[in-house]
Amino acid sequence: MSILWTAEEAARATGGKIAGSWQAMGVSIDTRTLEPGDLFVALTGEARDGHQFVADAIAKGAVAALVSRAIEGVPAEKLLIVADTLDGLNALGRAARARTQARVAAVTGSVGKTSSKEALKAILSPQGKTHASVASYNNLWGVPLTLARMPADTQFAIIEIGMNHADEIRPLTRLARPHAALITTVEAVHIEHFSGIEGIADAKAEIFEGLEPGGAAVINHDNSQYGRVRDTAQRLGIASILSFGSDPACDAALISYAPGETGSQVTARVRGQTLSYVVGAPGRHLVQNSLGILLVVSALGADVAKAAASYAHVGAAKGRGSRSRIAIGSDAFELIDESYNANPASMAAALALLGEAKPGPSGRRIAVLGDMLELGPGGPDMHEGLIAPVTNAGCDLVFCSGKLMARLWAVLPPERRGAYAETSAILLPLVDAAIRAGDVVMVKGSFGSRMGLIVDALKSRQTVEGAVSRA
Repeated sequence: MSILWTAEEAARATGGKIAGSWQAMGVSIDTRTLEPGDLFVALTGEARDGHQFVADAIAKGAVAALVSRAIEGVPAEKLLIVADTLDGLNALGRAARARTQARVAAVTGSVGKTSSKEALKAILSPQGKTHASVASYNNLWGVPLTLARMPADTQFAIIEIGMNHADEIRPLTRLARPHAALITTVEAVHIEHFSGIEGIADAKAEIFEGLEPGGAAVINHDNSQYGRVRDTAQRLGIASILSFGSDPACDAALISYAPGETGSQVTARVRGQTLSYVVGAPGRHLVQNSLGILLVVSALGADVAKAAASYAHVGAAKGRGSRSRIAIGSDAFELIDESYNANPASMAAALALLGEAKPGPSGRRIAVLGDMLELGPGGPDMHEGLIAPVTNAGCDLVFCSGKLMARLWAVLPPERRGAYAETSAILLPLVDAAIRAGDVVMVKGSFGSRMGLIVDALKSRQTVEGAVSRA
């Protein structure tokens, strides 16, 4: 493993004070995931002060800690002292970005940020050393942490940027300074913090403010906010505005796609080049995202045809559409894990995915749905409105968890009602008892609705011949 930061380099980057000499192989903000050789950054938040964990970090093998004060019991030579540790982390990220020749992409959007980031990482890695955000590290500490962890010899970097409020993306994109910025889509997500979807579009479009000169803005032409976002890019003086979607005039235009249970066969025209490729996970929304992703690849100067060929190896991630076959005796049912997060757009996409699934003999399509959070006053109506995608998907049974999902439960036809409970923990045994061989079960809800509990419980059985045994 190569050296990421020396004490002297980190001190120059942050303007901090050091008393010793050390070499860090990584950067960490969490002692639970810290690796020996890391520089530990003691961030201070509302819930806890990272300075309380400095001694533990050093004991676990951290070479030093970025702190704002001396720490009792920790030698001075193990400390890099700055005025503010979050500012220090930002300074490390800024210095890491400045010292690399990497081509950088930034990704945001109401839906599909993380899956698009992971897809870019997978299809660019065969073409050069690629660095990307871990998990969904996309906020005010996640972005600078990702940059601070970036090796100097990185060739491609993918930075995920999220937001709950206006003005959150702006400083992060200016820190990342991308050569290409992708907005996957704009939907009514975190809308409780905005007066309408137009405000969300404006907040997402902040990502273009950090573009390097000559950089490309990549926008979803099929989205209702396309015109508004494009106009923002034009006002910023961005010359390269690239669109993707179903319109043949798009820079990346979908020609055709054939959905399958494990993926989709796609034909698209990307900046004049006709490509046929396989998206290695099912879903129309992933096909749509692939168009924008290949435009990003093009804008970064990578080989688009090679990237498209690599797409067959891009599968769905845990909580974002990953699938498992879970055995019941000599047979099995299929579990689709969409439990990481939810909003009206992603819920509709997940239900459409369930609708494309093919149950086994005597099997059924079963949706297990938890509350969609942060939707503001319109949240209850949005839950009730899920009756349309539920019906279109041909769901045989629907299980609902949470006070907001009670609105959907109330309008479900009696024959489609599985069970309702206020919490996922109460709903779990009702779901478990209802499942039978041949079923396809999709579980989805916002992270705070804890639908992952149901997924984990269904999967927490002994693996038997590639499946998961269920007693």
